[in-house]
Amino acid sequence: MQPRKIAITAGASGIGLALAEAFLAQGAEVHVCDVQAAALADLGRTAPAIRTCQADVSDEADMARFFEGIGERLDVLINNAGVSGPTGRVEDITPADWRRTIDVNLTGAFLATRLAVPRLRRGVEPAIITMSSNAGLFGCPLRSPYVASKWALIGLTKTWAMELGPEGITVNAICPASVAGPRIEGVIARDAAARGLQPAAVAAEYKRQSSMRQFIQPHEVVALALFLASPAARNISGQALAVDGHTEGLWLDLEPVQ
Repeated sequence: MQPRKIAITAGASGIGLALAEAFLAQGAEVHVCDVQAAALADLGRTAPAIRTCQADVSDEADMARFFEGIGERLDVLINNAGVSGPTGRVEDITPADWRRTIDVNLTGAFLATRLAVPRLRRGVEPAIITMSSNAGLFGCPLRSPYVASKWALIGLTKTWAMELGPEGITVNAICPASVAGPRIEGVIARDAAARGLQPAAVAAEYKRQSSMRQFIQPHEVVALALFLASPAARNISGQALAVDGHTEGLWLDLEPVQ
């Protein structure tokens, strides 16, 4: 029996890397793309069994090249690529920053999925898993482009589940809260700078939004992805599944504009 074939966008670092390593440990053939050449080079040294491709998910030619390298069959696509986008009030966000966030987070998932589907039709127990965010379930001050992209991904997840379900392809979104690591540290630093606060105060505010009062760990997101790609999840589709310690709202204490 052939090993399962997994494609992960932005798979050379962060959650993407954790996903790649977890599927590799299960014996899968893992293909990742990433825009960061240095991260791909590190991955080539630490996990040479993972097949890599430098690609920008928002670029049609790059994505075509990535999927050509995968071949004609695919079992699981994980739309993991995403950027945090700018932090600021809507009137201060530039159109260029808006477009770049939407291009990577939303258009990137579309480009990958449209190329993956013909290959998934030839796969075994095929699944699409898209990394949204609990920002796709709530509004979040100062994060307009990010929220717009993550909310839209949930709509696409439900739409694609309807389109592809009759062919046996499941489609789900994972909606993590703030995941511990360098990425959320950068978001917190930019938020603190925009609001004139110390990063520690902003981090504490983020944690208070969750009933569990803590950040999510990468392995918790990976565990859900492994489940959604497993035979046990064959009747779970069209869902936006939160891993967020029961977040009630992504509120921030903003001072009124003077």
